Amino acid sequence: MSDRGYRRPRPLSPLREHLRDTFWFAPTMGFVCVFVLWLAASAVDEEIVAVLQREEAYDELSSLIAFVQDAKTIVTTISSAMMTFIGVVFSISLVAVQMASGQLTPRVVRIFVRSRISKLTLTVFLATFLFSLLVLTSYESEADPRRVVSVPLLQSMLTLVLVGLSLLLFVVYVSATLRLMQVGPVVDRIARDSFRVLGRMPRGPGGPEGLGPETGRVVHEGRAGVLRDVNTARLVRAARRQDVVLRLIPRIGDFVVPGTPVLAVHGGAVPPRSRLRYSVSVGVERTLHQDLAFGLRQLSDIALRALSTSVNDPTTAVQCLDRSIQFLAALVHLPLGTVHHRDRSGRVRLVQEGPGWEDLVDLAFEEIRWCVAGSPQVSRRLLAGLDDLLLLAPEERKQPLVRHRALLVQTVERAVPVAADREFALLPDRQGIG
Repeated sequence: MSDRGYRRPRPLSPLREHLRDTFWFAPTMGFVCVFVLWLAASAVDEEIVAVLQREEAYDELSSLIAFVQDAKTIVTTISSAMMTFIGVVFSISLVAVQMASGQLTPRVVRIFVRSRISKLTLTVFLATFLFSLLVLTSYESEADPRRVVSVPLLQSMLTLVLVGLSLLLFVVYVSATLRLMQVGPVVDRIARDSFRVLGRMPRGPGGPEGLGPETGRVVHEGRAGVLRDVNTARLVRAARRQDVVLRLIPRIGDFVVPGTPVLAVHGGAVPPRSRLRYSVSVGVERTLHQDLAFGLRQLSDIALRALSTSVNDPTTAVQCLDRSIQFLAALVHLPLGTVHHRDRSGRVRLVQEGPGWEDLVDLAFEEIRWCVAGSPQVSRRLLAGLDDLLLLAPEERKQPLVRHRALLVQTVERAVPVAADREFALLPDRQGIG
């Protein structure tokens, strides 16, 4: 198996990806950090007061008390207005996301959920609100510099810093949200995520032959759902300890129900259930963590919606085809299909079925080809893309491309009665129509 360009999965990689699919983890960690920051700032403020009192610098301390009393008005205003600001900003954002999901595909919502800038903005906004509330508890009614215990000087300054950071992030966040409503940035993001998946996945030819007889199976226990990813590091470790080879039966993206076999065991006894716990992740929808085909699925969905009679936006379909062809061009020389995961000694411990070249070509072009009869822009771009891939593909991978090209020509010839229109629709053009 060729592991060129392959990065071995980290033990916490699945957990990291699952946390990125949530919107609560970052704000929760922000609450913890801001509470720790407040405790540290409070300790520093108390130490400043204690030092000034020991040195009997009461005039300087009186000046600090007057300053923080003036700053209290600003902190109070921030604490009362911040939550309203958060509600308005994210209400508008949710409307923008809903519009994008209606125009493109509901799967673009995951881009918003996984967006680092979205989570960072929400975290800083909420942290600013919480920090301002905590700072208000540090203000004292005592104005005598000899008896005061804490003067929240550093806390007030940090509150102003957080407000400034919130305003900066607000500008960046609005810009990022507006880009989510544009087709180009969305399909570019899907393509970049797909290439990241490709960089994380081992690739190698070969099937399950040579594994020995199947000696057992492990069935899925738990809720039904889509197989999102597998903890390959955990499964390889469990197979090595048991001295067996495990074979993943369903593909990533398959829907599994309780009782469905998910792992076949070759060469020995089934590993204990405790060693296989949390090795298979099932969710309500597919993710791009280990799913090589999901990016093409999203691009096809956007293109199909653009080609529907209710939308009729062939330019968007052409943009999706651009990225699909780009992704297939990167795959054209890579080994696809069955993946062999090895342990540190180089022995195969986990066999995983993946999509082959023909599967990916069908996913990228089959459904779109059915909808191009009335759109010469898309048929011309699709022909140009197929011709480009035929130039790049080795001989053994040209057959699916040739088949799709021939079927596309037949589809256009049947649907377009005028010879001149057929000739125009079947002229390869990388821009569709100029």
